[in-house]
Amino acid sequence: MKRLKRAILFSTMLACFSSSASAASETELLLDQAIAGDHRDAKNKARDVYRHPKETLLFFGLEANMTVVEIWPGGGWYTEILAPVLRDKGRLYEAGLALQSKATPDIRREIGREYLKKLAQYPEIYDKIILTQLQAPEHTTIAPPGSADMVLTFRNVHNWAKDGNAEATFKAFYVALKPGGTLGVTDHRAKPGTPLQEMIRSGYVTEDYVIELARHAGFRLIAKSEINANPKDTKDYPKGVWTLPPTLRLGDQDREKYLAIGESDRMTLKFVKPK
Repeated sequence: MKRLKRAILFSTMLACFSSSASAASETELLLDQAIAGDHRDAKNKARDVYRHPKETLLFFGLEANMTVVEIWPGGGWYTEILAPVLRDKGRLYEAGLALQSKATPDIRREIGREYLKKLAQYPEIYDKIILTQLQAPEHTTIAPPGSADMVLTFRNVHNWAKDGNAEATFKAFYVALKPGGTLGVTDHRAKPGTPLQEMIRSGYVTEDYVIELARHAGFRLIAKSEINANPKDTKDYPKGVWTLPPTLRLGDQDREKYLAIGESDRMTLKFVKPK
């Protein structure tokens, strides 16, 4: 009888492992297809070498059947990848800018409008996206409370530091996630000890600042990665992080120098909402 119980337990464990391995393999295949897809903007594909989308999303633990919330998608760089991966078995919320909010600057409104135009170009890929809004503290329902497996934000924390609503924004992430859900963060990484006002000016934020925001909201840091690190980035430019590509705010001034550096040095942090 004991042998039979052990055999049943082993078979159950093997089946669970095989199912998990199969799901991971399916997600990797879908990521490869999405990243190579013709729907992606050529300029966005050129950024893959700096942003490592497949490695980053696998590090965060993305699976094709998850409910995922992408925060402030900007021009839709990651939406191009997330939408086709999650379209059939998962669910994707895009928590964009609150276009009707008085707190949203005109330049961000324009970004939001262009994003909507992008989604309309490929309805066969983007038709199942659920659009929500985030502009704390006025608009914070990014998904139904406790419904999301994963919340992802890419290069946005410096904006909330400037807006003065970073704590409320991270709290919105916490509310949307299921217990055990993942918060994935990448952002331009400042040198340790950089003052808040310099972070706001330069666009670079310290890891300690992001980790403290997440912990204050209730999250626990479970992993870091250097996937998006760039040791060439000295972080001391006249126009902050926007001196580097893809923005190149200085125009032709020292253009080749900044192109040679590449995009910014970035932290990649994985948090969990405790069960």
